[in-house]
Amino acid sequence: MRGHGFLLANYVPGNSLIHRTPLAVKFLLVFASGLASFLISDWRVSVAVLAGLCGLFLASGAGSRRLVRAFRPLAPVLLVIGAFQWWQLGGATAARIVLNILVCVLAASLLTATTPVQRLLDGVVKAAGPFTRLGADPERFALTIGIMLRSIPYIAGTFADVRDSARARGLDRNPRALVLPVFITSVAYARQTGEALAARGLGEAGDQEPDDD
Repeated sequence: MRGHGFLLANYVPGNSLIHRTPLAVKFLLVFASGLASFLISDWRVSVAVLAGLCGLFLASGAGSRRLVRAFRPLAPVLLVIGAFQWWQLGGATAARIVLNILVCVLAASLLTATTPVQRLLDGVVKAAGPFTRLGADPERFALTIGIMLRSIPYIAGTFADVRDSARARGLDRNPRALVLPVFITSVAYARQTGEALAARGLGEAGDQEPDDD
């Protein structure tokens, strides 16, 4: 299986101001970007915010190629969303919605590109700490995010490999030739991940209450 990225940029080692920014501030930046997507009503403001985030991304040393790779997987979806919103609500609204989605993705990419995964997960554990009184398990929450960050690129890579294989056999227009191998591989990967977690006492079996007798 060859390596594949997905929506969020991978960590890029560096010593930029963005790298040295406290994790809490980066979390707030992502949260503020998500909040802004609901509050911004002018597409020109969205352009300004997106331009600012692009500047921060490039200043971090992550590079323009990673910036493009963060947007490329979204292009087909955004094209459909933009066309539909243009038809329904007009060009200004369509531009605002598409730009605000890009703002959210870029803010999250800036976080992952300048923060090592382990530090990111430690931050998640710390942030989820106050919710333990409500029955939450911060360690398990962080583990879930870690598995997600690992699984999405793997499954995306599986689909790309299957698609290339089907194209080489002239079956790229056959849905079964694309969906079935990806489904089987994804289920196998999920089972292997579950077995690995269970072997470390992290599966559901580890949560069962011991018998009273």
